[in-house]
Amino acid sequence: MSDPLTPAGHQFLDRRNFLGHLGGGLGAIALVDMLARADEASRKPIRPAIDAESPLAARKPHFAAKAKRVIHIFCSGACSHLDTFDFKPELVKRHGQPMPGSKLVTFQGENGNLTKSPYAFRPRGKCGKQTSDLLPLIGEQVDKLCFIHSMTAKANTHGPAESQMNTGFTLEGFPSAGAWVSYALGSVCADLPAFVAIPDPRGIPQIGTANWSAGFLPAVFQGTSFSADKPIANLTSPRAITKDADRETRDFLKLLNEGHMKRHPGDTDLSARIASYELAGRMQLSAPAVSDLSKESKATRELYGMGDRNPLVAGFGRNCLFARRLIEKGVRFVQLFNGAYAMGEGVGNWDGHKQLKIDYDRHGPILDKPVAGLLTDLKSRGLLDDTLVVWSTEFGRMPTFQKGAQGRDHNPKGFTVWLAGAGVKAPYSHGATDDFGHQAVDKVATIYDLHATILHLLGLDHERLSFYHNGIERRLTDVHGVVMKDVLV
Repeated sequence: MSDPLTPAGHQFLDRRNFLGHLGGGLGAIALVDMLARADEASRKPIRPAIDAESPLAARKPHFAAKAKRVIHIFCSGACSHLDTFDFKPELVKRHGQPMPGSKLVTFQGENGNLTKSPYAFRPRGKCGKQTSDLLPLIGEQVDKLCFIHSMTAKANTHGPAESQMNTGFTLEGFPSAGAWVSYALGSVCADLPAFVAIPDPRGIPQIGTANWSAGFLPAVFQGTSFSADKPIANLTSPRAITKDADRETRDFLKLLNEGHMKRHPGDTDLSARIASYELAGRMQLSAPAVSDLSKESKATRELYGMGDRNPLVAGFGRNCLFARRLIEKGVRFVQLFNGAYAMGEGVGNWDGHKQLKIDYDRHGPILDKPVAGLLTDLKSRGLLDDTLVVWSTEFGRMPTFQKGAQGRDHNPKGFTVWLAGAGVKAPYSHGATDDFGHQAVDKVATIYDLHATILHLLGLDHERLSFYHNGIERRLTDVHGVVMKDVLV
């Protein structure tokens, strides 16, 4: 029989049910709060714990890494994707015809008709990937390569685009990718830098040392620039100084430095200077042996092109072999530059505006044999298993020749980079440009995505690796970037 005070079909909440519902509600509130805190913690920036007295000490990655080290080969001047790795049959078919759509006006003005590459494309390797005769030896390595054919850049001028590829930002003053890696992971070698930049034998790239700068990171993480062509002075103590005297002198200097640090606690510039000088001292004793390429076999030196009659091929070959020797000794990040601006447009770099074939006939052999030799050597030594090799340039070039010229203008809308080694699929092609190679249309990628992927392979979360500067949590990828998961093994 129903309670006469209770409306039909309804039941009042008694004390027991009230307390039960209240407890469940409070538990749900607590659970939501815990989940929010856990999510916030998972997104909280990770700033490496830097020991002021040993800022380059090795540090663990955020998660298990596929790659232990990186070699980044950068072609200054914007190497054309259409004349190297991005084959476009439609460009061959429509050679000499106007490009469909509106008239193109780009960096240096009006463009002419569609122009096929002056270099034939052929299938290479077991996979049959088509690459051009400009770089036939690198072409033979296609089964090791993961191509990203849909890369885009933010700038159509060399300086800002070069800066973005190497630092993540078009403006100068930001840390380079190698500096971020050194900041995050430190060094596994006490006698060599964590980050080494090797300029082209012809000179430095357009923005020079900004390519390997530490920016606002502590100065100790800046890249150290030297090459196999510039021998390092051997500072082994004279015979008249005994080992005990030499050691006691070094110990006394260390004592002075430690006292100076105690009087200026938290001075990262001071600690960076001291660490840099100490590293420089150790390098004077260890680096001459690393840069002594005469210890390599004749076959190895020939593999890199060091015996080539062209001194520029031999010079870049020495740099590539030097890069391999550096990573063997524990250097985390080596940046190899191919091309320089010191010799003028098109002469010392890949900026083929006026006479692309004449320029590229000169540049192709300088790049081809040394890089092919590097990939072959890394593979034969087992180093490619945990080394990531990145090949890039600042942007691509147009599918047309410039009006009144025999070269291609700048094109940031679509170009090619490739990866090889640790953790990447090979042979593989990610994304695509349109039928003429003008702009990326499939799986469009940005330089932010490239940097995010490189950091991921090193075991680093690009969204959490940060440095607090001027009120902002700064990242290599700014507030952008996604890991290109389909290029990963």
